[in-house]
Amino acid sequence: MLPGFDKIVEERIRKAQRKGEFKNLSGAGQPLELEDDSHVAEELRLAYKILRNADCLPPEIELKKEIQRAEDLLAGMKNTTEKYRTMKKLNFLIMKLNSMRKAAVMFEEPQYSTKLIEKIESDRSSNNKKDKNP
Repeated sequence: MLPGFDKIVEERIRKAQRKGEFKNLSGAGQPLELEDDSHVAEELRLAYKILRNADCLPPEIELKKEIQRAEDLLAGMKNTTEKYRTMKKLNFLIMKLNSMRKAAVMFEEPQYSTKLIEKIESDRSSNNKKDKNP
């Protein structure tokens, strides 16, 4: 801080206290609700707080939400061509997210690839059964 700035700030706070400007504030007497931002790099915390207060999400979170939407769409699809397009989009989104981070998404959610493979295999077996039983 600037030299002498602390004294000015302290004096203004004392003056406001004497005038009673801190009485009847919302949340007075209640514990502070501090957000846990320990998972965010220290140099990004202020920027993320500003984004959160402006109801904006960091790019990584937006991508995760988009990945989740693509996964949800994929789960309900019947059309093979559309599934293929959605899987391509999903792979692109995951690649984009991985390029923004130090660790791959698949290491965060190891069940993802397993679930996807199980879903594709179950869809294939369902389609094979339908083809055999006209």
